[in-house]
Amino acid sequence: MADFNLSLFDPSTFFLTGIPGLEAAHIWISIPFSMFYIISLLGNFTVLFVVSKEQTLHKPMYLLLCMLALTDIGLPTSVVPKALCIFWFNLTSITVGGCLTQMFFLYVFSAMQSAILMAMAFDRYVAICNPLRYTTILTNARIAKLGLVGLIRALLVVLPMPLLLSRHPFCANRIIPNTYCNHIGITKISCVDTTVNRMYALVAVLVFAGIDLTIIAGSYILIIRALFRISSKKMHQKALNTCTAHIFVMLMFYPPFIFSTLTYRFGQGIAPQIHIMLANFYFIAPPMLNPIIYAVKTKELRDKVCKYSCRM
Repeated sequence: MADFNLSLFDPSTFFLTGIPGLEAAHIWISIPFSMFYIISLLGNFTVLFVVSKEQTLHKPMYLLLCMLALTDIGLPTSVVPKALCIFWFNLTSITVGGCLTQMFFLYVFSAMQSAILMAMAFDRYVAICNPLRYTTILTNARIAKLGLVGLIRALLVVLPMPLLLSRHPFCANRIIPNTYCNHIGITKISCVDTTVNRMYALVAVLVFAGIDLTIIAGSYILIIRALFRISSKKMHQKALNTCTAHIFVMLMFYPPFIFSTLTYRFGQGIAPQIHIMLANFYFIAPPMLNPIIYAVKTKELRDKVCKYSCRM
């Protein structure tokens, strides 16, 4: 704590503590952090490279996969470099502007990922329930427009959070017990009433997750109904396989996201180390595993990745 007290008089600086109670283990914690981050960058850049090079992969499904890869690069990049600076060099200070910027990009990439997973569910619905009209309903241009709408939606919903917080005065104790700047951590060190900020953030999360999960659930209900009408066991299995990767990716994204969001606000009895470790798991594990899952479960992509890997 002495390191923090030296600069508490600087009104333009916050301090991130890392993982409270586990400071002695920061170096060891940094090993899986850095490994997961490097693997996620390699995996997602590989997906982007292979899809961009292969004309046969210029399809709506793989365009969505490229969008997912971009968010899987941006999400951990918003968190991991600063966390490693804390773990390795004890560089805990961050400017107020830098903190709000980190929070902004963190939530924008999360919102974009949710929108992309929703679009992927719709893509699977069309592919299984309307296969003959798939190429006319989902063109590359329409997928690009869906991505743009998702980005605009994320920007419009997330932007008020840092703008509202930037107008607040902050207390003398500017320590955020975390590895990154999150909304709840910043509001706790504000010297004014933050009810509006907290309510807006909670409603934004619930609306985002609620709308996206409702559309995803609706898509899969229609997919299940369509599967019951398929008499061929082979076609039944093939249709299921097209959804498996998407289901795995959703299970890694939504449960940790929802649990982390709710426990930060309502789980006062849970140790802060659990909060922070779970949140960091959400930021680094899915981006590492997503390209691996899609490469393993999607034969066309797997073959192309193997093709370029064999050339090296």
